[in-house]
Amino acid sequence: MTDWQRLEIESKVLCVLADAPEHDPTHHFGRPFLTAYQLAIEFEARHPAEAAIIGPVGGAGIGQHTSLSQYLAHELSRRIKSGELPQVEGGFLSNLHLHDVSFGHPPNTIHSSLTKSQFELSMFRLADRDRL
Repeated sequence: MTDWQRLEIESKVLCVLADAPEHDPTHHFGRPFLTAYQLAIEFEARHPAEAAIIGPVGGAGIGQHTSLSQYLAHELSRRIKSGELPQVEGGFLSNLHLHDVSFGHPPNTIHSSLTKSQFELSMFRLADRDRL
């Protein structure tokens, strides 16, 4: 059994995505996206024991090649592609003209390790209600 199954990561991630604040739920753009970093930070806040098993949230300078944000992005991407998670949409934020993207993670600030790299920031959201 994988950590994804054993720790019931899917249902926990879906709850985080469902709870993402929406300024205007009727806006034609649909639900907001959360970057993998935002998702990992909120997941860790809600489920610290499970997050500790997977790894630190991530970001520039952590000195590790695996992180919670990478794990969640990889697993969500894989499951979206396979059709296992039709209720989740993924996307990318381009690095074009980005100097820094930082996230509040008390007591620290996390800086994306992906800005100024060849990799884009993964983003996820629940699919628009009309498409479900």
